[in-house]
Amino acid sequence: MEEHELIRRAEDLAARCGRKNQLTATAFLTPAERRLLERHFAHGAVRPVFFGGHPDCERTLAFFLPDYMEAEELDAAEHIRAIRLTAHFGTPGHRDYMGALLGMGVARDRLGDIWVEGDTATVFCLPGVEKHLLSIEKVGRVSVTAEPLPLERAQAPERKVKAISFSVMSPRLDAVVAGMFRVSRTEAARRIALGMVIVNDLVSDKTDLQLREGDVISLRGAGKGRIAGFGGSSRKGRLFVNAEIYQ
Repeated sequence: MEEHELIRRAEDLAARCGRKNQLTATAFLTPAERRLLERHFAHGAVRPVFFGGHPDCERTLAFFLPDYMEAEELDAAEHIRAIRLTAHFGTPGHRDYMGALLGMGVARDRLGDIWVEGDTATVFCLPGVEKHLLSIEKVGRVSVTAEPLPLERAQAPERKVKAISFSVMSPRLDAVVAGMFRVSRTEAARRIALGMVIVNDLVSDKTDLQLREGDVISLRGAGKGRIAGFGGSSRKGRLFVNAEIYQ
């Protein structure tokens, strides 16, 4: 969704919430869309609450709460459902599940995170498409069975990471991208200029962006990782960087 359209719709939902004093919510947002709304509403009187069905979900809804409701009182199960898919005689991947679900005619913003682990997948969705998704029988060539899953029973798969370390003259984006993804500094700068690098869910075209511990960086076609920390300097003044590359 275009940035201005996303903000316009969110403002409409916020206004309706204030006018009618009732809860309103968006569909599922990408991490980048969530960041945009967080920035847009950061200094206003209305601040949305974000939740995707589980604390580890990357895709979330933005909830606008009426005056009488606190965030802790939000019953997410009324607005988000989870489905468990079990594959038989095969182990489809994330792309397979995504293709099969979208192939059922469900819009992407009606689907939240899709967690795949072994022969099972957990799919978060809006209530309006739950019944339809429960009718799925195939993912690719693999037969699957679907069943509702209470949100409180959803368990995020363990994230596997590979620890790496390297050194840079300064924590600039181009230097860190080069070290994390094993490309030259020149190539890193070129890809940044092309909009291929995402920092904390937003595209960044600034090669000299100063990074900090905890920043998450992805390079299109190469992978995604997180700066785990900085570990002091070498005798030549280079800064050691510890990073985790998501597997």
